Amino acid sequence: KFKEVQEAYEVLSDDQKRAQYDQFGHAGANQGFGGFGGGGDFGGGFGFEDIFSSFFGGGGGRRRDPNAPRQGADLQYQVTLDFEEAIFGKELNVEIPVEDPCDTCKGSGAKPGTSKETCKHCSGSGQVSVEQNTPFGRIVNRQACSHCSGTGQMIKEKCTTCHGSGKVRKRKKINVKIPAGIDNGQQIRVSGKGEAGVNGGPAGDLYVVVHVRSHEFFEREGDHIICEMPLTFAQMALGAEVEVPTVHGKVKLKIPAGTQTGTEFRLKGKGAPNVRGYGQGDQYVVVRVVVPTKLTSHQK
Repeated sequence: KFKEVQEAYEVLSDDQKRAQYDQFGHAGANQGFGGFGGGGDFGGGFGFEDIFSSFFGGGGGRRRDPNAPRQGADLQYQVTLDFEEAIFGKELNVEIPVEDPCDTCKGSGAKPGTSKETCKHCSGSGQVSVEQNTPFGRIVNRQACSHCSGTGQMIKEKCTTCHGSGKVRKRKKINVKIPAGIDNGQQIRVSGKGEAGVNGGPAGDLYVVVHVRSHEFFEREGDHIICEMPLTFAQMALGAEVEVPTVHGKVKLKIPAGTQTGTEFRLKGKGAPNVRGYGQGDQYVVVRVVVPTKLTSHQK
């Protein structure tokens, strides 16, 4: 690594090579080197950029245009559903807090009738040069202008509604369709319903995280529904036809004579629909013998 640091120092100490690196990155710096390889990286996965970043906080890399369009932030909303609502789906109207462009200034942050001015401190570039002492000597680093927050523009007269931010906090009603078969912990992505974009960029997305309340009789395993059915010893020994609750309504189930406790029966298609539309789950009924604690004289 010492050789790599030494080579980087040669770039730093040579004004021409440093200027080439500042303007062209790896390609410019590599014009004066023969041993960096085609990609301009050092061996062992340690990049040429990494050495500069370790001393200058990434000042030698590409600089993002502060006024370029950027996508808004994503939002998350938690919703709780009943067991049956998750099985069959539901349409909800949710109200979420968002930051939308200010209607008064149309998102500019400037008072109506006025406009933004070019920042005098950075001449509109959004960056300023800062001298920094390093083991290699004094280095000039580029940083975001603190006066304009890196935007390159200043607001002389701020909008009285948003106080210069260009955004206002409000609550927005959004219609969310919960698909049938959604399970606990799954989330739904509602495209374009997150925070507003910056500089004309697209809005972020809304992620609705679903929580499902437990049921007193049913349990769920993926698309399948599990339940336990209590039966008497006589029903298990002699056989019977019983009604079993399902989320789709009651169905009749034949219990063969001699059925043992813990036996599992399958009710095909009586489970939850697959949330992606891949068929329907089943319901599994586990029978349990219930021993009466009190017997009548006739039963004895």
